[in-house]
Amino acid sequence: MCLEKKTVFKGCATALITPFVGDSVDFESLERLIEFQIKEGANAIVVCGTTGESATLSDDERRDIIEFAVKKANKRIPLIAGTGCNNIEKARELSAFASDCGADAVMTVTPYYNKASKLGLVKSFEKIADSVKIPVILYNVPSRTGVDIPLDVYKELEAHENIAGVKEASGNIVTVAKILENCKKLCVYSGNDDMALPVMALGGMGVVSVVSNIIPKQVAEMCDEFFSGHTEISAKIQKELLTLIEAMFFEVNPIPVKTAACLMGLCSDQMRLPLCELDTNKLEYLKNVLTRYGIIK
Repeated sequence: MCLEKKTVFKGCATALITPFVGDSVDFESLERLIEFQIKEGANAIVVCGTTGESATLSDDERRDIIEFAVKKANKRIPLIAGTGCNNIEKARELSAFASDCGADAVMTVTPYYNKASKLGLVKSFEKIADSVKIPVILYNVPSRTGVDIPLDVYKELEAHENIAGVKEASGNIVTVAKILENCKKLCVYSGNDDMALPVMALGGMGVVSVVSNIIPKQVAEMCDEFFSGHTEISAKIQKELLTLIEAMFFEVNPIPVKTAACLMGLCSDQMRLPLCELDTNKLEYLKNVLTRYGIIK
């Protein structure tokens, strides 16, 4: 449990996809996606994260998306801005912008490609945290960044007043347990949909979810049931969703979930290279799974 610091959210935060039209961000569809999440009971929204194809967005586009999403969410639920970058000065500037324009928190990923040392990680995250007046959630996803945040780095960073949590997407439940045991001031969130319940059972505060782009109500319900003490109901939902979760990751995220959102009529399935559309066989499989879950007809 995160002691002494503000809890940004408890339950399900949706790592929102970024809709495109032509060469531009589709803000009409982005508003539709935000309203869908709020209506269906998501506990928070994250924009400009991995699922939002942040690596393909220009600096101006990221600022425009963050500002737009903050205004549309309008404090109805927490709006978290993805501000990570392997250029720490850019990450710092974007984090300060998000803080100034009214975001409720920033989420910043481990610097990718550079492969920072432990000291480099500490200095980088501290520099970002020093630039904001809102909580910072660290984002550990070594399968994409090439660097796994060590426990002793977490232990050092939790002393910073603005560093309030971590999205742990290493897929290692032992790592999650060690963070929760040793870092009492950090809220820990699962970065893997299939580990949401196990992480909460260890003391985590919820999940930053991909699958909730298309089923926010069910993912939020799973979290709500757990925190209400109905662990058997929560476990039942987690198990029932496993096939759908697997389908969201049978190709590189966010290709499947964006395709699913398109099939639901929420936005187009347009992605930016190097991401591209599903091949015919995978598309048919995805349609079959969505139909079985009653998401499409």
